[in-house]
Amino acid sequence: MVHLTFVSAEGRRTELSVPAGTTIMQAAVQNGVAGIIGECGGSAMCATCHVHVDPAFADRLPPMQDMEEAMLECAASPIDARSRLGCQIELGPDLDGLVVHLPETQQ
Repeated sequence: MVHLTFVSAEGRRTELSVPAGTTIMQAAVQNGVAGIIGECGGSAMCATCHVHVDPAFADRLPPMQDMEEAMLECAASPIDARSRLGCQIELGPDLDGLVVHLPETQQ
């Protein structure tokens, strides 16, 4: 199991343990985490799973692909250097303990 913490825009923390291979978006949707919608089901076509990755984990993430970068331009909330699409980050042992911050809105 991989441990993951979501921090809402209001500072509320939701801690989960999910099987390796689960994406951030899947973990949120399957566990009812408010603030992640995942309208497209994880195909990087909607930007409703936008998260800000805690800086401590930035160097552990896979590189961003062009499609993800293009979709982030459509995000409802401002993006920054820590912005990623949760559907594009698969959780594994190297990301155990990951903390992601949710934007104020996804739509």
